[in-house]
Amino acid sequence: MKKGLLILMAILSACAPQKETAKADVHLVSANGIGNEIGTVTFTDTDKGLKIDVDLKNLPQGEHGFHIHEHPSCEPAIDKDGTKKAALGAGGHFDPDHTGKHLGPDNHGHKGDLPVLNVADDGTVKTTFYVQNLTAAETKDRSIMIHAGGDNYADTPQPLGGGGARIACGIIE
Repeated sequence: MKKGLLILMAILSACAPQKETAKADVHLVSANGIGNEIGTVTFTDTDKGLKIDVDLKNLPQGEHGFHIHEHPSCEPAIDKDGTKKAALGAGGHFDPDHTGKHLGPDNHGHKGDLPVLNVADDGTVKTTFYVQNLTAAETKDRSIMIHAGGDNYADTPQPLGGGGARIACGIIE
């Protein structure tokens, strides 16, 4: 009986829908290119929404904008003013519905908005977020971005929540 039960459990486990997962190794970035790895961000589909596990170090203390960007690149690029900028190869915030709105996670703006990262005095952040309206599959082949400043989830007084420069980036696979 035990052997039959074990076989049945193995069959049911194999038939159960697998939760999709995606992961990014995150690196510091500058206009000169991609720097040292500082940790990981993992995305897992759950019944509560997309679970985002963040485990990072060597970041400046304080609040930082945290977004999914449209392209799988952390390379620097030249902006419209001719200035080389960190991780500009990632493009803009992930906005597959072309809302053009920066409204924060779980609202009706672009899907790239994630909760603000709060980095401790020692430069670390280890936290878990859940967001709705986004799946692990949608994050794959994109990038995760950490900005120098916080995020007010509005386009005023500064565009894109005021996060400013891109300081860390990872390609989501």
